Amino acid sequence: MPPRARTKKTASVVTSAATSTTPSTVPSAIQSRDVSPTPKQPFRLFDLPSELRVRIYEEVLHVPNPPIDLDPQNYRTIHPRLALFLISHRLHNEASQIFYSQPILLYPFHGRFFHTKKPLLARLPIHYREAITTLCWRIGPGWSSPPKNQNANETLGLRECVNLRVLKLFVEIDPADGIFSGFRGKGAKEDTYKWFCVDLLREIFEQVPSLETVEIDAFPVIKKDSPLVVGLRRCIEESGLKLKWGPLRGWEDDTLVSGGHIGIEAAMASMALRAEMGRVVEVRA
Repeated sequence: MPPRARTKKTASVVTSAATSTTPSTVPSAIQSRDVSPTPKQPFRLFDLPSELRVRIYEEVLHVPNPPIDLDPQNYRTIHPRLALFLISHRLHNEASQIFYSQPILLYPFHGRFFHTKKPLLARLPIHYREAITTLCWRIGPGWSSPPKNQNANETLGLRECVNLRVLKLFVEIDPADGIFSGFRGKGAKEDTYKWFCVDLLREIFEQVPSLETVEIDAFPVIKKDSPLVVGLRRCIEESGLKLKWGPLRGWEDDTLVSGGHIGIEAAMASMALRAEMGRVVEVRA
């Protein structure tokens, strides 16, 4: 028994000596604490010039496919951007001015909110309405029975839009066209919807004295001399505001009465001309 004990003790001593002379590949806790990375310093945004901060806000807060409106997808497109307002009071004051300077739809367009009692403008606090510079109005949807939210009542909040400069009108449908005969509703005439829009436009002008420019644009099917467009144009000119034609329809040149950048009418005319030329060639042959 004694010799065996001495052998076991000797083996343990040799093993400990061997392990002590073998370098360890696992770093110790002390070494890991020594090489820990230095904490990153926060980005000092407010040290930048105001011009650069504005550019950053414009990039971060830009909403694709404007104008801003009540939409079921706002929790994906708008809600993440508004989280920037929660960082600080100063950042909220600066960023909100940039965000609400983007075009905002005056009356809801999405079917889920088309008949809502309170449009987006009526839901905004006063200090957000004061930052709005551009409003848009899509004319045509609901023409047979306009929703009740299409009004200029005091509850809409137009008077608080003290920095509003541009109103964009986009004409989608003109019910004065003969194709709508029999579909205008009971007691409605060709110019019923036109006068509804003109009267509403006058009320908007009365409540927003800061307005400077009104832009009219339309789908290619709408002509520049259509009754609705003519009525809107006269209302704008009588109010002394600057009239601007939108880019889609291509009405910048007064000679383009029925043609637009989209080129549908020109293409149709070209096709008709080629057909006539083909007939002439066949006859001559």
